[in-house]
Amino acid sequence: MPLGALRPTPLVQQATDRLREQITAGEWPVGTKLPGETSLAQILGVGRSTVREALRALAGAGLVRARQGSGVFVIATEPEETWSTQLRRAAVVDVYEVRVLLEVEAAQLAALRRTGEDLTAIEAALAGRRAASSGGDAEFVDADIALHTAVVAAAHNPVLTALFTEFVPALRQGLIDLVELLGPRGDEPGHGEAGHTALVEAIARGDAGAAGSTLRAELHGTLAQLRAARG
Repeated sequence: MPLGALRPTPLVQQATDRLREQITAGEWPVGTKLPGETSLAQILGVGRSTVREALRALAGAGLVRARQGSGVFVIATEPEETWSTQLRRAAVVDVYEVRVLLEVEAAQLAALRRTGEDLTAIEAALAGRRAASSGGDAEFVDADIALHTAVVAAAHNPVLTALFTEFVPALRQGLIDLVELLGPRGDEPGHGEAGHTALVEAIARGDAGAAGSTLRAELHGTLAQLRAARG
């Protein structure tokens, strides 16, 4: 598989992809020392800085490792699977089970840490969810996620916020699919209204125990539907 010169742009991505192809195809087996930056730059028709960035990206993917004074060596032929990739490939039930663990704790922290500004945002999100209950499925799911996002933000823990943000894409599509499949809002246009209102009220009065138990019950109800839908 000859390398060949690259097209003008985007050079770093093209260089990374071309080198990755060589590695994953077995052209450079594990333990192989890669050609030097100058040689790779000449082969690919790019500058050494572009090659350097491409090698850094490959190192980040767990494919190569630089050994000081020796060069860059292949250490794997398959890239490491990132957290985001794992979430995209995970079953929505598995994602949701972890969501329960994360959000219940976030709700309890929100009850203890929320500010007046947080509470205003949470109440506005609850109103938005209520308004969206008569709209389309995607609109309702987005409004529901917006409320949960506001609760997580009120916990004031950047790690929890970052984790929840990673979960949102997988959760969103899974919930839209569930709503379309089961139509849980058919007999109850404001599906989950009572539970979500109770959650907001618990956070407003600073009752961490009630906030956690209320959200746990709400999420477990949806989780049971997801499991049933999966069969």
